[in-house]
Amino acid sequence: MKIRFAGSLMGLLVGLVSCTSAKTTLKEGDPAPDFSLMGNDGEVHKLSDFKGQYIVLYFYPKDETPGCTTEACDFRDNISAITKTGTKVIGVSVQDVASHKDFAKQYGLNFLLLADTSKKVTKDYGVLNGLWGMADRVTFIIGPGGRIAKIYPKVVPNGHAKEVLADLETLQNKYREGTK
Repeated sequence: MKIRFAGSLMGLLVGLVSCTSAKTTLKEGDPAPDFSLMGNDGEVHKLSDFKGQYIVLYFYPKDETPGCTTEACDFRDNISAITKTGTKVIGVSVQDVASHKDFAKQYGLNFLLLADTSKKVTKDYGVLNGLWGMADRVTFIIGPGGRIAKIYPKVVPNGHAKEVLADLETLQNKYREGTK
C-alpha cells in the first residue's frame, strides 16, 4: 500500500512540475546547443549528426509517469506523419539509458530517447527544473541549419504531436519559399 501511494504521489508531483513554465533563455532563431548523448538504441548521438533536417527535440520530466507517457505515445501514434516531413523526433530526460529502453519497450516507442544523466544538455537548453532536478516539459523544433525554429514552453501532452506536425508543415513551407 505504501509503495503504491508513493508511486501515485510521485506521479502527481511530476505532473505538477510539468505544468510549470520553463525559463529557457534560448529564443527562436538562436543556434541550438549541440550535444552528445547516449540513446536508448545504445549509440551516441550528436545534434550535429542531424544537420540538414528538421528535429523535434522534446524534453520531459520522467519515464513512465502519466503525462510523459501520454506525450510519448502521442508522438508514437503520429510518428509516420512527422517522419514524412523529413523530421526526426528525439525525446530527452535525465533518466539513464536502461530506463529509456524499458520505457520504449513497454510503450512501443518508435523514436529515439536520449539520456542526459549529467543534466548538462537540459541546463544548456534552459529546461532543468532546479527544484526537482528533472527537465521541464518543453519542445524545440530545430531547423535544417541548426537554429531553433519554434519553442513550446508550455506543453499539454495530449495532442502535442499534432500541434508540432502542423507547425512543421508551416515552417517547412516558409523555408521552401525562402522566408525563414
